[in-house]
Amino acid sequence: MPSVVLIGTLDTKGEEYAWLRNRLVELGSDVVVVDVGVGVPGQTLLADVSNEQVAEAGGGDLRELRAAGDRGAAVTTMGEGAAGILARLHADGRADAVLALGGSGGSSIAARAVRDLPIGLPKLIVSTMAAGDVSPYVGAKDVTMMYSVVDIAGINRLSRAILGNAAAAAAGMARSHRLAKAELTSGGSDRPLIGASMFGVTTPAVDAARERLAGLGYEVLVFHATGAGGRALEGLAASRMLAGVLDLTTTELADDLVGGVLSAGPDRLTAAGAHGVPQVVAPGALDMVNFGPRDSVPAEFGDRLLYVHNPTVTLMRTTAGEMGELGRRVAAKLRDASGPAVLFVPRRGVSALDAPGGPFADPKADEACFETMAEGLRGSGVPVEELDLHINDPAFGRAMAERLHRMITGGAT
Repeated sequence: MPSVVLIGTLDTKGEEYAWLRNRLVELGSDVVVVDVGVGVPGQTLLADVSNEQVAEAGGGDLRELRAAGDRGAAVTTMGEGAAGILARLHADGRADAVLALGGSGGSSIAARAVRDLPIGLPKLIVSTMAAGDVSPYVGAKDVTMMYSVVDIAGINRLSRAILGNAAAAAAGMARSHRLAKAELTSGGSDRPLIGASMFGVTTPAVDAARERLAGLGYEVLVFHATGAGGRALEGLAASRMLAGVLDLTTTELADDLVGGVLSAGPDRLTAAGAHGVPQVVAPGALDMVNFGPRDSVPAEFGDRLLYVHNPTVTLMRTTAGEMGELGRRVAAKLRDASGPAVLFVPRRGVSALDAPGGPFADPKADEACFETMAEGLRGSGVPVEELDLHINDPAFGRAMAERLHRMITGGAT
């Protein structure tokens, strides 16, 4: 029977969680209730894992948390404790999905609790905060947020419909997840996984690489380089689930440097190297920084070369100085890699806009990047493959794919 873990504050939401538990049981799920509230729970629903146990797992003491009256400390401790409890439940095969509901505090606890669970395990949070910016709760994981519409305060006509949908979604996802695990255990797909980074302006290259890698027996996971996508790729590389990384589109580094809206943070392009995962890297789309609609571009960039990609995306061409600094950063990250790494350089352009005659074509700016990458890697042992191709030439993507395959299978880097 698929198992759904309910994470909730039973001191304030006991009635709602009791209703959810009953609905999940009706839908054929086993239910494990974890109490993450600091107050005294009511008698509406008894937890399978008490709040005392959660606080202890988070390195705290429930009585001390109550006495201190520090809401922030309580949320942190209970979130950490719930994460530890979930890890044990997952290891014991008792977590096929996680469902939580709450306001800002309950959602924060639930978000921390599910953060370390593997990608693919269903995680659903019904929240009053889900109509705004959910990035603090979702991060780079596959967390599903559902807006509660009304405050989570009792069972009424509207909340019954919304929570009913949440219960049905969690039960269905748990069932599907358990079946997928059974299929894998009984001999399902066991092809090695490759993580690849892609943008619209590098899609042809990644498609060519993906097709070649599939032919070589790999399953390729493609991450859209939108900041969250890059963080997700880094997280998966750190989890050691990947046999290799084809990091063809490192554009998020440009947003991090210049201040665009799609930065993946300063740790982008570090996880594979830190964990010894073979990686092939290219300066894909380093010619651009991303902003929203044209009128959202900061005034300081008013005299820069801009390209309206669509009504909601405006691209700005990076300068020769910025490209040089990006080259230095790429080289520094690859120099620190503990595993095999190769840099591929497309001499004829780094994105669809940077092709000869394109709106961002600037060979001098590209050369500034290429030179600092080569200089930074000189003597490092990291090979630099310079190809007289545009990044979207199919041969470029295939060359990266074949080199990565040789690195994974023990061939020379």
